[in-house]
Amino acid sequence: MSTSLNDHLKPETVLPVDHDKAALAGRVWRPEVEGPSIVALRGGDVVDVSAVFPTMRDLCENADPAKALRSAKGETIGKVADILANTAPDTRNAKKPWFLAPIDLQAVKAAGVTFAISMLERVIEERARGDYNAAAEIRKTVKELVGDDLKKLMPGSPQAMKLKETLIAQGAWSQYLEVGIGPDAEVFTKAQVMSSVGPGADGGLHAMSTWNNPEPEVVVVVSSAGRIVGATLGNDINLRDVEGRSALLLSKAKDNNASCAVGPFLRFFDDSFSLDDVRQATVTLEVLGPEGFALKGSSSIAMISRDPADIVDQTIGKHHQYPDGFVLFLGTMFAPVEDRDTKGKGFTHKEGDIVTIATPRLGSLTNRMRRSHECPAWTFGVSHLMRNLAKRGLL
Repeated sequence: MSTSLNDHLKPETVLPVDHDKAALAGRVWRPEVEGPSIVALRGGDVVDVSAVFPTMRDLCENADPAKALRSAKGETIGKVADILANTAPDTRNAKKPWFLAPIDLQAVKAAGVTFAISMLERVIEERARGDYNAAAEIRKTVKELVGDDLKKLMPGSPQAMKLKETLIAQGAWSQYLEVGIGPDAEVFTKAQVMSSVGPGADGGLHAMSTWNNPEPEVVVVVSSAGRIVGATLGNDINLRDVEGRSALLLSKAKDNNASCAVGPFLRFFDDSFSLDDVRQATVTLEVLGPEGFALKGSSSIAMISRDPADIVDQTIGKHHQYPDGFVLFLGTMFAPVEDRDTKGKGFTHKEGDIVTIATPRLGSLTNRMRRSHECPAWTFGVSHLMRNLAKRGLL
């Protein structure tokens, strides 16, 4: 087990197992042009296709992004292995290119409470009021009332509404149960446009938090027409104590500097990979701590309570448009409860944790955890991108 970022940024671990068949797109920072480029991964090469697709949004809006990506002409700017090796911030040569989050102008949305076990943990957070010392006893009580085998319960169904009535009668109803088994999904804005960090980057934890965890998720990519065109991986870093104090603190718990990690690459749907593959994906999580701590877990999309297409349909439509498309975190069933330091206090991050989220068909996303104010500040926004692209003659 290694806590060196570079050891986790190698093609054999980062790329999908069938990368030779995959339509993979990414973003690379090119120092010589002082800005990002859209790239296609072809074999071991990284090909800049920005002359055809100045933004990832443009590529995702194509009628067939996978086909368009494969046919786009461009400039080979390096090898996948070399650019990955230059991506970790501690060892980066600022004069050479490195990988960024593979999204740009898309809104960054997330669905919460989409798995039964995740729903139960949110109820526990709410009742514990951010106190992890109280969580274990509350967890036991809630499971006695609700049970933890709700994967077969269709949200919004007559059976779900009957359960709701029973729980209300017993004084056990919660706002998290409302979105977990009620008709309406919880969909919120996870991060601001252009603020996500990519593979090898530092992930941010707000300094106010003492109880937090990673949330390993599949992230679907959606065009402005509401069409799901591909997928990638994400870490919806969460401050459990902050959100547990009040659901109205959700934005403070979720949206902080470097608190949204996405990557490593977008894989577009084609004959080799489809939404059905996403529906059957198992996402694994590994946390390696600087003190030798190790945590492993997994989350199966097959266990999700709401189908990804249904969540997308609840996000976009006549009631809400996204002219630049959006990406959507699908939620996770993984909620770490194992003790790390003190018995009964459960899991929380330490600075220096190396977090790897992976699934065979999408590759792996690895980030190192630090306090948000110590991560590189987010300074390159939409206005900077537009000026850069214009300067390069790409608009």
